[in-house]
Amino acid sequence: MPVRSQLIKLISCAVALAGFAQAPALAHPHVFVAVKSDIIFAPDGRVTAVRHAWTFDDMYSAFAVQGMGKGGKPSVEELNALAKINVEQLEETGFFTFIRAGGRRVEFAAATDYRITMDEKKLITLHFTAPLKEPASAGRAFVMQVYDPTYFVAFEMEKRDPVRLNAAPNGCSLNLMQPPPLPEADARKLNDSMGTNVSPGADFGLKLAARVVVACP
Repeated sequence: MPVRSQLIKLISCAVALAGFAQAPALAHPHVFVAVKSDIIFAPDGRVTAVRHAWTFDDMYSAFAVQGMGKGGKPSVEELNALAKINVEQLEETGFFTFIRAGGRRVEFAAATDYRITMDEKKLITLHFTAPLKEPASAGRAFVMQVYDPTYFVAFEMEKRDPVRLNAAPNGCSLNLMQPPPLPEADARKLNDSMGTNVSPGADFGLKLAARVVVACP
């Protein structure tokens, strides 16, 4: 699949909005995203949604908004339109968010409360809420990971306060577990894929993904 199509399919339609003929030359992974998440609880103690804030790297941020606004500053309307296209595409991937509650996979409904902001460094952040189709209990191990299985997009949790529990019952605990170092053979595959458009493997995103573990009494 061409890089332009992969960008549209995997992370957004920014290419189409900017009217680009092709994406710039990229190595693998192609997009870097810093993740902050809120796990949202209902009054009955069950998880009902995940609210994400994804900050994109400087190269992708510039690429996504090129051609928008005046003086390189997109309007709120343009950013909102870009956010809408992003979340609609992300729904096809389950928002790159993988949750298991009580050993069962959790599914998401359509995103809400979506918007894109730009900071003083011109980095864009996609904010959105991903509601669960059905509320999930955190009474047993509730595990969340954010990753692209092919590692086309590299997701990393923010270093400061990456995950928060919103309205969680008293006694809930949160642990962020970083992935172990890659075995030598996998590290070699990843190194060999650098500078190419070939994924190091269909499960590399999982191997490099942090685990958010929530447990409530």
